[in-house]
Amino acid sequence: MIKIFDQEVLVLDGRKIIYDRDSISDDEKERLGESFCWEDAKKGTIAYTIIQDHNYSDDADNLRLKFDSITAHDITCVGIIQTASTSGMTKFPLPYVMTNCHNSLCAVGGTINEDDHKFALSAAKKFGGIYVPPNLAVIHSYNREMTARCGDMVLGSDSHTRYGSLGTMAVGEGGGELAKQLLQQTYDLKPPGTVAIYLTGKPNPGVGPQDVALTLIKAVYDNGLVKNKVMEFIGEGVLSLPIEFRNGIDVMTTETTCWSSIWETDGEVKKYYEIHGRPDDYKKLYPEPAAVYDAIVELDLSKVKPSIALPFHPSNVFTIEDLKNNAKDIFAQIEADSKKTFESNDIKVDLMSKIKSGKIHVEQGIIVGCSGGTFDNIVAAADIMRGKSTGNDSFTMSIYPGSQPVMMELIKNGVAADLMGAGALIKPAFCGPCFGAGDTPGNNELSIRHATRNFPNRDGSQPTDNQISMVALMDARSIAATAINGGILTASDEIDVEYKPKNYHFDKSIYEKRVYNGWQKADESVELILGPNIKPWPNFPEMTESVILKVVTHITDPVTTTDELIPSGETSSYRSNPIRLAEFTLARKDPDYVKNSKKVYEYELSRERGEDPSEKYDELKDIYEVIRTIKGFENLNPEEVGIGSTIYANKPGDGSAREQAASCQRVLGAWANIAKVYATKRYRSNLINWGIIPFLIESEDLISREDYIFIPNIIGSIKSKNDSIKAYVIKDIPVEIELSLGQLTDKEREILVSGSMINYNKKGQ
Repeated sequence: MIKIFDQEVLVLDGRKIIYDRDSISDDEKERLGESFCWEDAKKGTIAYTIIQDHNYSDDADNLRLKFDSITAHDITCVGIIQTASTSGMTKFPLPYVMTNCHNSLCAVGGTINEDDHKFALSAAKKFGGIYVPPNLAVIHSYNREMTARCGDMVLGSDSHTRYGSLGTMAVGEGGGELAKQLLQQTYDLKPPGTVAIYLTGKPNPGVGPQDVALTLIKAVYDNGLVKNKVMEFIGEGVLSLPIEFRNGIDVMTTETTCWSSIWETDGEVKKYYEIHGRPDDYKKLYPEPAAVYDAIVELDLSKVKPSIALPFHPSNVFTIEDLKNNAKDIFAQIEADSKKTFESNDIKVDLMSKIKSGKIHVEQGIIVGCSGGTFDNIVAAADIMRGKSTGNDSFTMSIYPGSQPVMMELIKNGVAADLMGAGALIKPAFCGPCFGAGDTPGNNELSIRHATRNFPNRDGSQPTDNQISMVALMDARSIAATAINGGILTASDEIDVEYKPKNYHFDKSIYEKRVYNGWQKADESVELILGPNIKPWPNFPEMTESVILKVVTHITDPVTTTDELIPSGETSSYRSNPIRLAEFTLARKDPDYVKNSKKVYEYELSRERGEDPSEKYDELKDIYEVIRTIKGFENLNPEEVGIGSTIYANKPGDGSAREQAASCQRVLGAWANIAKVYATKRYRSNLINWGIIPFLIESEDLISREDYIFIPNIIGSIKSKNDSIKAYVIKDIPVEIELSLGQLTDKEREILVSGSMINYNKKGQ
């Protein structure tokens, strides 16, 4: 079904694969001509052309990109605007779409969610932005419908910013990177590799986009094949897929840890733009006659089966058939693994109880958002559920169309009535169920969702309160099949159904009547509406020549997600208040983190006041005495050495793009993270933009919780581009260790030394 070739390959005419240089036939050599160069053919990918069209660098090894538009939702847009305006922005220099689809529930925390929406509208008027009101569309549905264009690049503050199937290279990043675009700075990175995703065949009836996406995620997540690279979809199999099917696969590429995605385009894409009244935004995208890729994944769509990603990761994938045949063994393994994830003995993941009389029972089905709430998915679910019933027991079913135009069409063509008649609840556009702010299942209930993620500490889980949500990802078709079977897990290929796809008619007037489009209409006289919860960023100290770090958290899990670093769900209401939000940092992973970080921050604040921390705090006296035994630091002045907290995690940052996973640590006095590897580029970028040094270390055993680490001459090391940095773990006798920084751009080095991106920009004003 799926083959991986992890080395460079040549693809001719987007169709014929040459697996190595020696296998090029004489006929192919003649066709390619004497001037053919394997290295030059690396420029033949779709991704290369688009990236170069947006590159403002003369250095081939260091890209400096500017995007065609940016987009953010109501969890991140306030902070982005405050960061940019504090740094000197007076109007938006490119289209900025602000959707209000995450904090749409305006009952949590009083008025604060709606206050953020009012702020965003006032900012759209003042700076010239595009404001999409709550429940009108989820962020990616709106951008697909209204802003994506073939050959464009879009930067979004949501990790699932992916419009590759529409010919748009889209990247999910932290808010700091969007602020840079608003300041007319560039997005800097090394040229990413490009991996061909070569599709053949055609999906069988009942197999949906989530099934294909999960199959891909399972194949490439653990081996890191596509990490921080571009996934480029080519092959005859692309032509067999309807456009919404492609959109559903594409948005899930984020879960592979790739940097971006792009697809070849055809008549289906052209038709999509025509339906949405934007025919001129289409153009043919296709690899050059000779294109070299860094690797290739070959997937036969006809072999994909209905699948399920079990708790607690989108890569924990099984076919539904295999799960049903081996449920006890698979569930037992998940329960055993969960004991390592949830350290509390009071957390008991109980999947075994879902097996009743040899069948797997689930309590909830959800079809939602940018991945599940597409028109085609919901029509297919209706074909399965029409005239049937979800039953009146514990199983519940909710469906969230991705936008109001989609909802309107489902009402007009009767699909909504069919679903409601079967017992499903139809709800407005909302991203909440994807991160625990809506339709949270009951404790230890099993929810099957056509959504984006199922991480631990997400979807309403509150392990510190002994509450656990168990979410599995499935395609809308199998969710609908399960629904009509009363919640007994059922794959879509187990039922007899005739699928009747419907034509989609896009009604743009819905947006024309409600969306505020202020692009190129900035009005500086407009006052920003600041609710009482909207607070500015605090001041961040600049880096000192040497630093002392205290390890306040030491996490040895294989991966630490952003939902563990800063919980999603109800805490998102406080995203516009950096101080208050920081109180939730690591709350579901290390409840003592905030208290312990604040204690270290007291030491730094004392130093900044000109005091000697070693005289004021007993804990530090012995630390400085040991440091003074190190050659060259006998006369160390404590007032000149910054003090900050740090966390250790093996692989932090998988998941969301939201910068608060890093900024909240900084607000509490963090100066660094230490890791074996960072899960995503976007998390590492977030650390840097907030002045947190992204150290790397070879072994978790070199440092422990409560350790103090002295790092001398850190500014000199950063400026001189030293990769190896000498540091000392302060024991009775200092223990020398080696840290490294990995690749940093010149601008990133300056940001770190300045103490944050805000400090860096203030210096330039």
